[in-house]
Amino acid sequence: MLGYTYPLLDIFWTMFWIFAFVIWIWLLVYIFVDIFRSHDMGGFAKALWVIFIIILPLLGVLVYLIARGGKMHERALQQAQAQEQQFQQAVRQAAGSGGTADELSKLAQLRDQGAITEDEFQAQKAKLLS
Repeated sequence: MLGYTYPLLDIFWTMFWIFAFVIWIWLLVYIFVDIFRSHDMGGFAKALWVIFIIILPLLGVLVYLIARGGKMHERALQQAQAQEQQFQQAVRQAAGSGGTADELSKLAQLRDQGAITEDEFQAQKAKLLS
């Protein structure tokens, strides 16, 4: 009733419900992602959670947040760290070594530091160049 006598209030009320709906959809997606990301649950438990959230969405989300919400951040952090390690490994693999010249310079440094002898240096150098 206030919306009809105060059109500005009607606009704010509509905006509130739109934002609440967007947040609700985001929360549902985030919870579904967390369910399927979780490695400590089996397939049957995941299926039960999904069915529970689909049949009773409000209650299902609230129960999930109470029961498993504390670990959601930890699982997201673990996945981010795993992705970062995979990325770093891919970058290292793509960069590779500098080739023969880089290996020869490393051998020369080892020889200059006294870690390897001149004979060992020559043997490794011949192995690299062949």
